[in-house]
Amino acid sequence: MDVLQYAGLVAAAFVAGAVNAVAGGGSLISFPALIAFGYASKTANVTNTTALWPGYVGGSVGYRNELKGQRGRLIQIAIPNVAGAAVGTVVLLLTPGSAFAAIVPFLVLFACVLMAFQDRIGAYTEHHRTAFAETGRMPAPVFAAMFVLGIYGAYFGGALGIMTLAVFSIFLAEDIQRLNALKGVSSLIINAVAVVGFMLFGPVRWLPAAFMAVGAIAGGYLGVGVARKLGKRWLRIAVISYGLVFVVVMFVGQYS
Repeated sequence: MDVLQYAGLVAAAFVAGAVNAVAGGGSLISFPALIAFGYASKTANVTNTTALWPGYVGGSVGYRNELKGQRGRLIQIAIPNVAGAAVGTVVLLLTPGSAFAAIVPFLVLFACVLMAFQDRIGAYTEHHRTAFAETGRMPAPVFAAMFVLGIYGAYFGGALGIMTLAVFSIFLAEDIQRLNALKGVSSLIINAVAVVGFMLFGPVRWLPAAFMAVGAIAGGYLGVGVARKLGKRWLRIAVISYGLVFVVVMFVGQYS
């Protein structure tokens, strides 16, 4: 890769960091960028997960005030998150590269659909919210959902945050910002497990991952203002459009 290609990856990671900080779905920017620069789908996926993980750390630090008093919840979601992420990581590593390449367009399309209906999902969860008594213990459905989302997040992870926040919003009667902070830690845990597995056994491309990590951190810190000025609606439209173009290109490349 030349200097311009690395610059392109840093730029994509910068935008992904800003999108993740504002609306979620940043992987729909950075993952296709890796593929566009010649990386195989599976390699791009593990490299992208590794590169964007520091951004989740920064986000959790930024939400430290909202995380106060939620230590018990964090410990409880960590168990199914770690278990699910371990399963998802193993499944991904055992999936042949050709098979993963065939699945990728459908995964990206699924993530685009979730982003398109993000507001409706939020309205639905708010309407159907169940106020559980403050027993200090998570409802059983949350444990099951955290395990399944752990598998999905480690395997691919596009729009993971949208699904996680929806689950929390339905089952936990809590302020949305505190739930968003909880969602961020959940994503941090899932991706941490995946990154460890990818570091040991996955085809991570470390130089691009290092450059992208810098871009993602900078995007999360510096790009938020620009992303907010654009507004969630237009930001979402831009990300979805980018993702759909990627899906079309992938389908054409596989079936033409």
